[in-house]
Amino acid sequence: MKFASFLLALFAALGVVLTQEPSISYFTNVRDIRISQPGAQNYFVVDEEIWNRARPDLPDLRIYDGDSQVQYVLNEQRGGTSTHEESARILNLGSVGERTEFDLDLGQIGEYDRIRLSLDAEDFVVTAAVAGSNELGAKPATQLPPATLYDFSREELGSNALLKLPPSSFHYLHVRLSAGISPAQVKGASVYNLQETKAVWTNVGSCSAPSQIGRTTVITCNSPLRVPVDRVRFQVDPKQVNFRRPVVLSNAGNYHYGAASEITRVRMNRAGTTVISEDMDTPIGERSSGPLKITVDNGDNLPLAISGVQLLSAERRVYFDPQDRSLLRLYYGDSKLGSPVYDYARFFKADPTAIQAELGPGAHNQAYSARPDDRPWSERHKAVLWMAMLLAVIVLAALAIRGLRAEGAG
Repeated sequence: MKFASFLLALFAALGVVLTQEPSISYFTNVRDIRISQPGAQNYFVVDEEIWNRARPDLPDLRIYDGDSQVQYVLNEQRGGTSTHEESARILNLGSVGERTEFDLDLGQIGEYDRIRLSLDAEDFVVTAAVAGSNELGAKPATQLPPATLYDFSREELGSNALLKLPPSSFHYLHVRLSAGISPAQVKGASVYNLQETKAVWTNVGSCSAPSQIGRTTVITCNSPLRVPVDRVRFQVDPKQVNFRRPVVLSNAGNYHYGAASEITRVRMNRAGTTVISEDMDTPIGERSSGPLKITVDNGDNLPLAISGVQLLSAERRVYFDPQDRSLLRLYYGDSKLGSPVYDYARFFKADPTAIQAELGPGAHNQAYSARPDDRPWSERHKAVLWMAMLLAVIVLAALAIRGLRAEGAG
């Protein structure tokens, strides 16, 4: 048993992989970082040269001041929203003439700019007038911007039950809906404060002119092989309105990126109320690069008049603090190196006035030398390992036979 345990421990030790440490000599490529304002937060944008030479997920980027590392954070400029949604209490729900009116008690919610109504109704267009006050039923109340609420289920053009307000902190809101929604159809309301940051997109690759295949429109696109594509933007003739078309994104092997999405444009007038809504962007569910096939399902409708399609990549920025240095160096191209763990990243907050540093041209690192073969001993000496395992089996078998003989003799 001791011998078997020794063998198991030995085989486990042979498979140990040590964590790799960065060294300037192990990076294949280097670029100068020229800094015009050394006293401010700086950043540079990851470009095609870096994508092509670094690891695909960019863990091997390192900034050096001489032999010392400079801490940084890699930040995707995707934009996004941050919300905390809470229910609002509905008071005094009823009708005045043909209009539904009610009050919302927003309680202790400090600030908000969105109200989401839950309406049990289809195929409607109504206008919501909103007034705010800190006392229930106070006169006069502060008038807030109106909103258009709609549902086009019959036309399959989507719906909207969201009231967009300027940042507000009123304790009570009075909502008055135009004719078309009864009090019984108002089922609930929630309130939240939308904190939104804008995405920064970079155009990449190119796309062919659309072609018609049966009831579908097909566009083929190409992007640099290792540059990620995050979004597809369509340009459709402005004269073409009131459509909603499914879009499928796939690669050359017909692998679909995420679930089907859609592009839509609504321009409708109902009872004197105009609804305008448009979404011409389609996100890609997974990172993509290289060939991309875009399929738009037109159903039994005329094909969309697509005048152009553009692939977009979310800008990746590397933020850092130069600490009064005007020249640093970026090293990359170490396939064995993992992502750094910096305190700077843990406490990072992007400065909206950060300065973009200038990257010099990419160059081969003259100090480069390949890392020593640090694969586990078992990977580098597979033949020896197999011989050792065979020998172990023979020894264990011999011990077992010997034990059986000893029992028989006893």
